[in-house]
Order: sequence, then structure tokens, then C-alpha cells
Amino acid sequence: MKILQLCKKFPFPLKDGESIAINALSRSLHALGCELTLLAMNTSKHRYNETEFPEALDHYQEICMVDIDNRIKFTEAFFHLFSNNSYQISRFVSDHFKHKLISLLQRESFDLIQLETLYLAPYIPAIRQYTDAPIAMRAHNVEHKIWERIHANAKLGPRKWYLRHLAQRLKQYEIQQLNAYDLMVAISEKDLSEFQAFGFAKPGIVTPIGTDIDHYLPEYRVFKKEISLSFIGSLDWMPNQEGLVWFLDNIWGKLHRKFPNLELHVAGRNTPDWLMQLNKKNVHIHGEVPDSADFINRHSVMIVPLLSGSGMRAKIIEGMALGKVVITTSLGLEGINAQHRSEVLVADTPEEFIRSIAYCYRKGPELEKMGRKAQEFVARNYDSLEIARKLLKIYQDLLIPAV
Repeated sequence: MKILQLCKKFPFPLKDGESIAINALSRSLHALGCELTLLAMNTSKHRYNETEFPEALDHYQEICMVDIDNRIKFTEAFFHLFSNNSYQISRFVSDHFKHKLISLLQRESFDLIQLETLYLAPYIPAIRQYTDAPIAMRAHNVEHKIWERIHANAKLGPRKWYLRHLAQRLKQYEIQQLNAYDLMVAISEKDLSEFQAFGFAKPGIVTPIGTDIDHYLPEYRVFKKEISLSFIGSLDWMPNQEGLVWFLDNIWGKLHRKFPNLELHVAGRNTPDWLMQLNKKNVHIHGEVPDSADFINRHSVMIVPLLSGSGMRAKIIEGMALGKVVITTSLGLEGINAQHRSEVLVADTPEEFIRSIAYCYRKGPELEKMGRKAQEFVARNYDSLEIARKLLKIYQDLLIPAV
């Protein structure tokens, strides 16, 4: 099967959930015999400046990249206040990208077009004009839900009002586009159910973020050392930054008084300057690290204090695959059917986070058992090749003409 995959960002380096999710599935589809072509936006926010493409993407038959200036511009943002269009979506509309897409469709015959996220939906009319190939929307999130939750957590003021406006316009667009796809590829059962509740009436499949467990080498000796916490995630993604700020403002001070030797190590792509300059005792800000697995392996406990978001958190899967104890919110665990005090710890309030970390101290070296159960859980439920095999069967069924 020949698949054209459209991405709103160049999916490398593999340091954020979206890039990890894109790479895991596309590599597995290639292993199953698919021929993949990648057409990716090279945005101002996630610029890839190398002259050669990385070996990590060598499963693609061809890689095409189009530079896009998607910076937030005040004038455009202001005038969108008086429009029914979504400003978030408009930032990914590009004539250059559209022309490159059309040239690919004129040059090559593809069996299926796979869109990675809602932000590629503006190109559906061009796809329909130049090919009869079915379109699959791989929805990494229910996009407007992220903005609704960010709005709900924001303090009263102009920013809260503007976030509400953005969420409403994005919701309107997301619902309008639902039945423009031939197949919905949702990350979680909850997301697929929400799309169906909003009116999606075509075939859908749940395809969670998978992993190749053999690529992860857990370091269990870390459980014999004093407990330390890690946080890792793209810090230009608002839900990650929001959750970390909440943890630092509402939990860290109490934790430090209760456990004065406890350390928190924070890493993330595009770490803002204010965070790099943070001065809190026993909080270490590393910025972007060269190897996320190595960073995670140095600490026995990973925190994911997510307050907003949708879909599924790739970093939780990565932390569990590396045999670490993950403490996250109920929202952070969406799409991952792990159980509290079995494979993970769940905490939704400052008090619950503190109790969970106290639990880790009580367990001491025995905490390794939870780390091992987490690793076994990922190996059993999130094998990328098996996930891709089920999706490919659905793709093949789409190509069989209806009788």
C-alpha cells in the first residue's frame, strides 16, 4: 500500500509526543510492507535546519518539506476576532504547501492519504480534486477540548476571554470537518466516542501510540538510590507548561518541607527563559536534553501533572517502558488503561501528589516492582507493530469496493 502522510510539523527530533506517535506508526507500517511518502510543514516554531534528513526517518520512501511561517501575528489574531474562522487553523494554511501537495498527487498515485491532526483538514478539497484515494484523519487529540480545558483553568481577565474565543472557533471547525474524512483514526476510545457524539458517522478505529519495547532499556538500579523526580515534555506546548507551573506553585513548596532532600529535574524542548532562570531549592532545570530515555532513566519517579489536554501522552508510555514509576493526573492517564498503585500512581490534587510521593518513600527499593509492572504493561498492550497491523487491515478494507 502506498500512503501519503501529511504532517503539520517535521516529525524530528523524536522529543515530543506528536513526533514519537508519527514515527512509531509510520515505521511499523513500513515494516508491514507499506510504502510511505512524507509531506511535512517545516514551521517557524519547530524548524528543522539540517541539510540531510535523519536516519530515524529512513522508513520513508520520500520526504518533502515545505517552510511555513506560522508565528502568531498580533494583527492577524486581532482581525480573527471578527471572523467565524479559527485562528489556530489559519496559521497552518499555506499556498506553498498546497502546491507541493498537488504536485505530489499529480506525480504519484497513492492508495491512501493520512492526515496527522486536524490542522491538515484545510487541504482536503485539494486532495479530493486530484485523487480518489480515501482520507484517514489520525486525530492525536480532540483539539478543541485542549483549549476548553486551558480556558477553564485560566484566571479571569482578557486572556481567559480570548482563550474561550479560540476554543469556540476551533470546536466549530473541528465539528464541521468530521464527516469530510473516510476514516477516523483516534488515539483513544474516549476520543472516538466524543467524535461520534459530535456527529461523526463514518468508520472509526482506535489506534493508540505504540512503542517498540526492545528499544527501551530500563535502568532498575535507580530504585536502590534516593528517590528523585523527573519531568520531561515540550515546554512550548501550553498544557505541559501549565501543569508544571501548577506543580511548582501548589505542590513543590509543601513537598520540599516534608522531604527536604527530594530533587526535581525538569527537561524539555523550547524551555522558556523564565523557567531556565527559576531559582527554587532542589529544582534543576536542564532545558533540552540530548537523550530523553537517558534522562528518564536517572530518576525513579516521573511526574506528569497534566491539567489540560486530550488524546494520549507518549511520554507516559515512554516512562513506563523504561520501568519508571509515573505519577500523573486522571486526565494525563486518558487512553492508558493502567491501574492506580499497580502500574502507575494517580493524583489529581496537591494533597494526592504529596501522598503519592510519600507512598514512594514508604516503599523504598520495593518501588521497583511497580516499575517492572509498568514495563510489562506497555509491552503487553502497546506493541507498535500489532497496533499498525490492525490499522493496516482497516486501510485495506477501505480500498475494497462496496458490493
